[in-house]
Parts: sequence; C-alpha cells; structure tokens
Amino acid sequence: MASLIQVLDEQTINKIAAGEVVERPSSVVKELVENAIDAGATEITIEVAGGGEELIRVSDNGKGMTREDAQLAVLRHATSKIRSADDLTQVLSLGFRGEALASISAVSRFTLQTRQEGDALGTEIVIEGGTMLRVEDAGCGLGTTITVEDLFFNTPARKKFLKKPQTETTNINHIVTKLSLSHPEIAFKLIANQKMLVSTPGTNKLFDTIGSLYGAKVAEEILPIDKTEDGVTVRGYLAKPAVLKSNRQWQTFLVNGRTINSRFLAKAIDNAYHSLLPKSGFPMVVLELTLPTEDVDINVHPQKSEVKFADESKLYRLVYHTVTEVLMNVARGGDIASDVEKPRYQTYIPQPIKQKEEYPRLDFGAPSMPNAPSVSSTPSIPRVSTVPTAPTKPSVATYTPRSSAGYESSRVAEMNAPWETTEPTMPLSTAYAMKVEPLLQTAVQEPPAQEEQSERFYPMGQVYDCYIVAQNDSGLFLVDQHAAHERILYDRFAAAADSVPSQQLLIPQIMEFTEDECEIISENEAVFMNLGFSLDLIGPQTFRLKEMPADVPSDEAEAIIREILMAYRNMHEPSARELRYHGLQIAACRAAIKAGETMTMRQMQILLSQLSETTMPYTCPHGRPCMIRFDIKDLDKMFKRI
Repeated sequence: MASLIQVLDEQTINKIAAGEVVERPSSVVKELVENAIDAGATEITIEVAGGGEELIRVSDNGKGMTREDAQLAVLRHATSKIRSADDLTQVLSLGFRGEALASISAVSRFTLQTRQEGDALGTEIVIEGGTMLRVEDAGCGLGTTITVEDLFFNTPARKKFLKKPQTETTNINHIVTKLSLSHPEIAFKLIANQKMLVSTPGTNKLFDTIGSLYGAKVAEEILPIDKTEDGVTVRGYLAKPAVLKSNRQWQTFLVNGRTINSRFLAKAIDNAYHSLLPKSGFPMVVLELTLPTEDVDINVHPQKSEVKFADESKLYRLVYHTVTEVLMNVARGGDIASDVEKPRYQTYIPQPIKQKEEYPRLDFGAPSMPNAPSVSSTPSIPRVSTVPTAPTKPSVATYTPRSSAGYESSRVAEMNAPWETTEPTMPLSTAYAMKVEPLLQTAVQEPPAQEEQSERFYPMGQVYDCYIVAQNDSGLFLVDQHAAHERILYDRFAAAADSVPSQQLLIPQIMEFTEDECEIISENEAVFMNLGFSLDLIGPQTFRLKEMPADVPSDEAEAIIREILMAYRNMHEPSARELRYHGLQIAACRAAIKAGETMTMRQMQILLSQLSETTMPYTCPHGRPCMIRFDIKDLDKMFKRI
C-alpha cells in the first residue's frame, strides 16, 4: 500500500515559503532593499513598473558578492548573517533567515547581477519560477542589482489578489519611505513608471530625510526628541499637533534600526497627544528606540515587521513621558501651535510680556456720552484686574447682532461707556449663573501667583453669543467661549488628585439603567467616586445619586453618567485611568458655558484670564482650538493692503 505522506519537492516548498515572505510587490521591495542595506550600500535605487507586478529592480553600491556566494544566496536558508541559533539573540542585521531570494525567485523571472570591488567581471544568475537557467560572467557595476519581472506569473491564485497598480505603487512608496527614515545615511531613489517618487539626500541627518519625504513646511513644524534612561534611548522627531493625517501612515517606529509595527508604541503616542488632537487625526512621528539586543526578539514574524520586548510596560512609560515632556516644554514656550494647514490664521498660545500697554477704545459711532473718550485723543481702555476689590455686580458690555436697530444702538452705547461702573440691564438666568459664578469665585479666592507677568486679554465684545472678540499685543483674537470654559473646568477637575470635589444633593436623583450598565457601574464604583459621583444601588437596575461634581449643574448629572457608560462600551473595557480621563472630558463639556449664552464684559475678562493660566490654553480636552489669532499681516491680506 502506497504511503499517504510524501515529501514535497523543492519548487513546491519554495512556493509555499514565498506565500509567507512575498505577500505583494511591496514585500519584494522590502526584502531586497534590506539586503542592500546589510551589504553596506550608501545609494539604493528602486525602479518599478505596473505596480511592481511587471518590474521591480533594486540596485545598490554595496560590497557585492563572489560567484560562489551569489549561487548560495538564492538557496533557501542560506545566509551570511548568522551561524547558529545562539546568534538569534544578537542579530544586528535586517535579514537573517535566508529565505527572501529563494522565495522571490520561486514566483518570478529573477535576474541577479553582482560584482565586488577589484573584480574585472561580475556574475549574472537567471532563475525562472525557481528553476536556475544560467550562471555566467557579466559586465556590471560595483554592488548588486536584482531584477524581478512577471511577479506571481506561476501562482495565479496569488496574482489575482493583487490590487490596482496605483495602489501597489502606493504601498511600495510607503515601504521605501519607512526604510529611508530608518537609514538617513543612505540616499534612496524610488522611480515608478519612469517618474521619481522618492529622493533622499543620504546626509545621515534624519531632519533632512523628513524634509525630503514630507516637504519643507512639515519639517519646520517638527520637534526633536532625545532621551536615554536605563540603557534605552528614545530619539527622533514629533510633529506639532497641527500636522495631522487621517491615518497612521506618517507614524514610523524603529527598533535598533529596524522598522516595526507596534500597537503599544502607537498607544503611548496617542495618550501623550490625547488632549491636543481632534478625534479624527494622527500626528506625524518618527521614533527610534535603541536598546540591548537581548531585550528584544525579532524572530517572531515571517516579514520581521513585529517584535517582542522583554519589558513592554517600561518602554511604554518611557515613550509616553518623553513625548509628553517635549510637548509640554514647547507649550510653555508658546511654540506648539502651527499654521501649516491654516495659512490665514493660527491657534494662539498666551505669552508672557515684559510691560503692559493700554489700548485705544474703538468708536462705533454711538452718540457722545459723558466720560466717553473720543478717537482723536486716543485714550486707552481701563485695565480690569482679575481680582475684584469689592463684590460688585458684573456689568454688561457685550455686542451681539440683533434684528432690532434700537436694541443694537443701545448695546453699542454700552460698549463705549465706562463699563466698569455700568449696572447690568438684565439679570442672569439661574442656570447660567451656576456656570459663570465659579469663575468669579475662583478669581476672588485664588489670585494668580504671578499676575504681573501674565499676558492680559482685553475683551471687546461677543459675536453670536458664542465667540469672544479680544485683543492684546499679539493681535486680534476670536475665542470659543464653550471650548475655553471646557478647558478651564477640565484642568480644575484633573488637578484633583484624589477625587473631583463633589456636592451633596438635597434631593437624591433616582436613575434606572440596563443590566449591562449596572454591571459597569458596580465594577467601576471607585472610578465614579473619583469623578465626584456617589451612586448607591437601591433596587434591581436602579441607582440613587447622592453626590455629584460641584461645578456640574444638577440637571446634567444623568446625561454625563450615561455618556461615560457609552464611552466605556466604545473603548472596549478601558483602564480606570482611561475611564477617568473620558469622564472628566465629558463632565467639563457638559458643565461649560454653551453657545448662545450672553456674557458680561467682566465675565469675559475672567474667562480669558483663567484660560491663559491653564496647562494647554490653545485646545479644549477634545482637541478643538480655543483661540484663533489674526495678526496685522492677516488683516492686511484680507483687506488687500498687501
């Protein structure tokens, strides 16, 4: 009886192996370029046609091979990188398995030309579908050139799964970009269908390589990072929050010179940028980790794109704290914002100023009034301290477009009147007072320690009951009152290390939840308590709310809790820290002043003063801008003065 188990022939084995190593044309490019890098090349040129399906040619000026080595190189598991299994823990080269050339030649028409320095002639090897056709002398340049044609011609099942040529070319471009960033000392060129797509200088300066790949404007908006701790070095460049992409294409992670995919490193970056970015954006990052080879295992993936670390949590903390430190240092210096994608305006960061100057009051043509300054004399707006000397009622001096001409005229008159002593013409609603009064109370109880060094904003009015118009030395500003108040409240909540200050309800609120929601609340009782919510289970799927955050209106409590529960489900079992962050974010958003609520000049002044004292005054916790600045050049352009 014939045996059912048979040993496969060499060609079948190579085709099976090719399925692991050679997924698509970009995989071929990656393997060939990595071999060129290991060969000591300083110039590498990649040419492709038809998305790499028709032609891939990789040429390098490396050290080349002898005829004997070239013949061995195309065999499976033949390599010059390691000698035994013990060497796997000390691998410094990009390739080491000896599978790439054999796998590629098994599914293509393959030609290898190579010559070493000092040899008069080189060697040419031609293989078709895994069958060696000839080995002969050839005249060729110094280094190695490998040509791959008709990829997957003998494996139609694999070929039909290839994407359109344009898509495959984009994938190749992505691979070459990553390899260029990992080795800035090498000059790379990528030519697709006779068109230059990538050209790097090879100056051994990562900054120059980033500029050549992403453009000079992006290079102007990146921040260097360099830190060494416990034998691990983190270096590279981070983009300012304004340089965004809709995916992680511009995020490159390197470990000992090798490009890798790493979820936990991407998560560390996301958490470091968490309050600087909108939900739809990812920052540009080129991050290289250098660590002892025994602390990383690269032999875990056929394409060597994933690695394992001895201590992932240690690396996570190092990357997170290093990136956060860089961003915060730049934020304190006022250089975190960018106008890369906003040529006519830019997000504003308050800056310290050496001296205070007065600003002329704007005249809207209102009837003259006693004590109202004239334009010709250019008097200045009186300064208003953020610390009131007496508990006086706030004055009203806002300008909002209305349909009634008479009402509008009266508001303009208020704008030109000395508004420090003007009594309000209408009372604030109870709900609105609950949101604004904490600002006034904080200003009285906690004056800024360095008030004389803080930059002052001078509110000029309110537009559509949503945006505050203000000015100072830096220019004209539009401030989103909701985003600004949200940032103030979020920082106040986050500053409470133990728990958010809460208030006891005179009449507890009764809330009903689903069975799943009840389970989430019970499992995260400490987190809800830390957020200022005290919930007691008083029946099946029924909770009693006894305490809630002091700065949150009571009618918002249930909505906030339900949003936290929704965030928990969307985040797929987040950690307590992540849940607390989202809870603070939701609470600040719900408690903040809304669009459509009228503010007095006094309240605007205090809001701007407290915003300038927050940790990140230029964005709200969700990443939206709080301030937009128009300098004199922007205004001149708009009015065609320049």
